Amino acid sequence: MKICRVAFKKVGKRYFFNPNGFDLKEGTPVVVETIRGLELGFVVGDIKDEEINDLEVKPILRIATKDDLEKYELNKLDAKEVVEVTKSEVKKLNLDMKVLEAEFTLDHLKLIIYFESENRVDFRELVRKLAEIYHLRIELRQVGSRDGTKVFGGIGPCGLVLCCNSFITEFDTITVKMAKNQNLALNPTKISGNCGKLLCCIAYEDENYKELRRNFPNPGDIINAPEGEAKVLTSDPLNRTLKVKYLNEIDKFGFLTIADLKKAEDNNGSN
Repeated sequence: MKICRVAFKKVGKRYFFNPNGFDLKEGTPVVVETIRGLELGFVVGDIKDEEINDLEVKPILRIATKDDLEKYELNKLDAKEVVEVTKSEVKKLNLDMKVLEAEFTLDHLKLIIYFESENRVDFRELVRKLAEIYHLRIELRQVGSRDGTKVFGGIGPCGLVLCCNSFITEFDTITVKMAKNQNLALNPTKISGNCGKLLCCIAYEDENYKELRRNFPNPGDIINAPEGEAKVLTSDPLNRTLKVKYLNEIDKFGFLTIADLKKAEDNNGSN
C-alpha cells in the first residue's frame, strides 16, 4: 500500500499515514486525525509503496489550508502562554515537576502539557485549576530526562548542538556494554550526556565495534604470539592491536598487531 510519513515536530517521531490520493511532497503541511484529535503535521520524504503489517494506517484528511496554518501558528503562540501559566500554578501548588512545553490540537479542543519529574506526581488539582482557566480537555504527560533535554537543547561534550535536538527522532537503547565494547572509560561524567543518561552517540559505532571484535582476542584470552604463549591484557579492535603478558617469562609484556598474530599462526602451521 502507499504510505507517507508525517512529523508533528521538527525533530520528532515520524508516523505512517495513507496519502489518500493527495499529491504530497517533502514538507507539505497536512491535516490528520490522531488519537489526540485533529493535528497539523508535515510530510517527511516521498510517498512509497510499503507493506505495513497489523497496523491501522489512517488517511490524510486534507492538505492544510491557509486557515489551518493560521490556526496552527496561533495555537503555538497560545501554547507559550500556557507554559508560563502552568509554571505559575505548579509553584503555587508546590509540585515537584518541571514544565517543558504545551500543545493544542488543531481544533483547539484539547491541550497537552509535558512535564519532567523524577517522582510520581499527583497533578489532579493542577488539572482542575487549568481546566477552570482554559475550559477544554487537558492532558498532562510525564516524560523522561532525555525528552526534557530534547526540548531545551544545548551543546554536547563534542562542542556541537545536541543530537536529540538536531536530528534524532526516536531514542535508541544505550547500554554500558556498548561503552565497554569501545574501550571507553566507564566514568559517568565522561559517558553521560546533558540529560544524565548515557550518550546517544555511543550507539552510532556499536555495530562497527561488534564486527571488529568478531574473531578478535578479548582480555583474558590466551593466544599464540611470535615469542610464545601470552595472555591478552587489553585489546583495541579499532587499531587492531593487543597488549599482552607472556607466560614463559616473568614480567615480560608486549604489544602485538593482527599481522603479528597471523605470522605466529603461519609459523605454527608450518611446524
